[in-house]
Amino acid sequence: MKKVLITGATGNVGIEVIKCLSKVNHPIQVFAGLRNVEQHQKKLAAYNVSFVKFDFTDSTTYKSALQNCNILFLLMPPQVSNIEKHFKYFIALAKAAGVEHILFLSVQGVENNKIIPHYRIEKLIAKSNIAYTFLRPAYFMQNFTTVLRNDMVNKRIIFLPAGNAKFTLIDVRDIGMAAATIIADIKNHINKAYELTSAERLTFGEMANKFSAKLGIKIQYQSPNLLKFYLTKRKEKVPTKFILVMIMLHYFQRFRKEPPISDCIEKITGRQPISFDQFIVDNKALLVN
Repeated sequence: MKKVLITGATGNVGIEVIKCLSKVNHPIQVFAGLRNVEQHQKKLAAYNVSFVKFDFTDSTTYKSALQNCNILFLLMPPQVSNIEKHFKYFIALAKAAGVEHILFLSVQGVENNKIIPHYRIEKLIAKSNIAYTFLRPAYFMQNFTTVLRNDMVNKRIIFLPAGNAKFTLIDVRDIGMAAATIIADIKNHINKAYELTSAERLTFGEMANKFSAKLGIKIQYQSPNLLKFYLTKRKEKVPTKFILVMIMLHYFQRFRKEPPISDCIEKITGRQPISFDQFIVDNKALLVN
């Protein structure tokens, strides 16, 4: 029986991949890589999954986690920034361990953006000669239920330096189903890259209007200059590195072409992607105080 290792197994995307694998027919043994097995396995107790200790910041966990692994679902955790130190070594170990296929969670537009670390990771994977599939998702709708939730719920604002830039969106549930479908039929996705988006392209002002209409409360969008954004977030004790990531993700989109809309979700899963309106309805309990 083939084995798939899911890294980031308790994160937003990792959990969805495991959930969706439980809904898809496949003869694959699913392993969740957890930093603390005893502490985190309860989150996945409802699914047919085994557990293995894996921590990207602890290279001593790499070899045992990769043992007998055929398929690797790989993502970049936010706490890992040194690509050469962590990913180059990990990918080399994966090749030595006999990993046959890497499914990497990248980002939309990565092929034209050498600044972001996902670009270098894709290149390392391709250079390894391990078969790969690159998932390049758009802006996560679930950012509003995680990193942006405090502003949404407590201040009723979207506070981001994105101006009037348009963003494509994706619900992580669609990423999970796309990943699970590919894992179950991996031989038909060798050395391919897929942009994952919904059918919408919206500004944050338009998103705020949709939130207001669906939640029944007024959500305002504020686009501060970079200095105000930085100082506001530092006052909230947000780490400087994370503020810079938020600036890179939101501010620089103002100077790029509008991102394309893809039909890859429908082609891979056979169903239409989840709309932003549906995301709001499904997550209403998390979006109001």
